[in-house]
Order: sequence, then structure tokens, then C-alpha cells
Amino acid sequence: MERLTISLDRGLAEELDALIRDQGYHNRSEAMRDILRRHIEQARLEQGQEPHCVANLSFVYDHHSRTLTERVMDLQHAHHHLTIASQHVHLDHDNCLESLMLKGSSDEVRDFAHRVCAERGVRHGSLNLIPVEQGASHEQVHNHLHLHPKS
Repeated sequence: MERLTISLDRGLAEELDALIRDQGYHNRSEAMRDILRRHIEQARLEQGQEPHCVANLSFVYDHHSRTLTERVMDLQHAHHHLTIASQHVHLDHDNCLESLMLKGSSDEVRDFAHRVCAERGVRHGSLNLIPVEQGASHEQVHNHLHLHPKS
């Protein structure tokens, strides 16, 4: 482990301490490591340096919207290699929340998410990408890839 020392003005230090309390960190070092990981991963994603990811796409839609359910299902089937699982929640008489767990190429996952969220009738959408390293395939024993979190 490397030890780093940083200087913060009083207001920022107080906000950091409040974050630590609110989010249940045991100390400033744990909080700073998470903040740095998040920032580094976001920069890598924005620069296109993370070719593989796991992700969650959540979107709220009006289930009365004409043919929306079929259009979204058709998109999922056309991109079945990206979808790990889905969860559907009825929010009220008109709105549903769909959450899709995805894996694959970061560009493909991002493009798929944009297409789903652009569908007429989708009201809110949010994509959370987590960069992963693609492990070697163990074709002799397993016929699948292993994905490991980057940080």
C-alpha cells in the first residue's frame, strides 16, 4: 500500500466526513479509494478504454404505450447475447420498471441502452456500466468467459 497525503479546505473535509458517516465508511481512506475508483473507471469509459462491462439498464415506461412491450422485447431478442437477466416491477396502474442485467462489449451495451431508452413510451432510463476484464476461456473445463471487476 502506498500512503498519500492530501490537503483539503475545511468545508470539503467536513463534506467528506459527512459522506463517510452517511455511507457507513470506517475511515477516510476507504471513502477516498472508492471515490478514486469511480472517477478512474468513469474516465476510462468516457475515453473508450474499457472494452468489456457488466451493466444494469433500468427504465420506467408506460405499459399502455402502443406496442412498446413488443418493441422492447424485440430489441432484447435481437441483442440476446448481451442480456443476462431481467426484472419487471409494476409501479402503479400505468407505469412499470424494467431492470436488465447486461454483459458484453461496452460499446454494444451502451448502444443497446440508448436504443431502448429512445423508444416512444420509455419515460426514464439509467445505465450503470461497470468495467470488467475478460478472463481467459476455460474451454477444456468450462465453455464460458470469466469477467472480473477492474478495481
